[in-house]
Amino acid sequence: MQREFIGPGGSTIHVFDPNAPVVHGPRLVNGYKPASPGLELVSGAALKPEDVSWLWLAWLAFAKVHLVAGSPGTGKTTIALWIAAVITNGGRWPDGGSAERGDVLIWSGEDGIADTLLPRFLAAGGDPKRLHFAGSIIEQGRARPFDPATDIPKLVAAARVLPDLRLVILDPVVAAVSGDSHKNSETRRGLQPVVDMAVELGVAVLGITHLSKGTFGRDPLERVAGSLAFGAVARIVLATVKSADPEAPRRLVRAKSNLGPDTGGFEYTLYGAPVPGYDFHAQRVEWGQVLEGTARELMLIEQPDDHIGDEESAKSFLQKTLNAGPMAAKEIRAAASAHGWSMATLHRARTALGIETVKESMRGGWIWQLPPQPEGSRRSQHYDE
Repeated sequence: MQREFIGPGGSTIHVFDPNAPVVHGPRLVNGYKPASPGLELVSGAALKPEDVSWLWLAWLAFAKVHLVAGSPGTGKTTIALWIAAVITNGGRWPDGGSAERGDVLIWSGEDGIADTLLPRFLAAGGDPKRLHFAGSIIEQGRARPFDPATDIPKLVAAARVLPDLRLVILDPVVAAVSGDSHKNSETRRGLQPVVDMAVELGVAVLGITHLSKGTFGRDPLERVAGSLAFGAVARIVLATVKSADPEAPRRLVRAKSNLGPDTGGFEYTLYGAPVPGYDFHAQRVEWGQVLEGTARELMLIEQPDDHIGDEESAKSFLQKTLNAGPMAAKEIRAAASAHGWSMATLHRARTALGIETVKESMRGGWIWQLPPQPEGSRRSQHYDE
């Protein structure tokens, strides 16, 4: 049967009681939870259509998750910090539009705050009073590092003290996935708190990630490191590319948008700019001409990947990582994904090094470990990054 409630404006709301006898006809709910456990049904007539609310028209939307993906050295983080600077000072976007002034919140597991993030932000003209960093989690009087895989609810709670918050940056976004970031179902579950955060706070969320190595020429969404779910969950995906010609500008292109145009981009260059009030420089971005065309077309300026070089760098990464001792396979895969290596490259490197895979216990996970070394030999502690 249906139960009646008085809703907004004095309207009558009907809530379906799943334990009552079946009643034919529509059962309506307007955001009210059923009196007993059950499914809420929302009438379309009770809802009001809403237009997309933009932070940067056609590029960054409020209450949505976005990605910026690119190869190392293309300036992904520098671009994210430039965006943060524009928001905090109410500046202008590359297409000439004006930014809504507000606050920005950043979590980074990749770069130092004092020597990298803050200098680049200041070099871009940002207002430091409106910039905030996610610090440590305090539990039972002790501090521990913020973990985006488990601590997003704490980030949401802390962010409520920032009424003018406009943007949250997560670098790298793959860290928000506690499971295997190459499995669609686990990636979607891991990213759901990030999606909920965007909606709950009403802010744009920008996740930074890599393009997989060895994917030159493929569809841009297929090139995003990790599961295809990263590109599927994000409403807008941006990609950064560096030209094979070292003198040519780099490009920021729109690889996907479910909210507006999904083509076009901008040229940009990276250079060292003075940090206001200090006697040193930091990297910042300078925007060039507007580009037309699909992301796939605009990204063809890249140098095709060197597969042999990829495998060698993956081998160095595995040796350096496992010299400290065995490590969980899922943690190695997550770290490799954050560096942009495909799983095929990682497993070729594992085979070449003779790395052993061992199950910790019947219920435990798999770990990777270096093979036993000949007696008298010593593992090198120095490998190329």
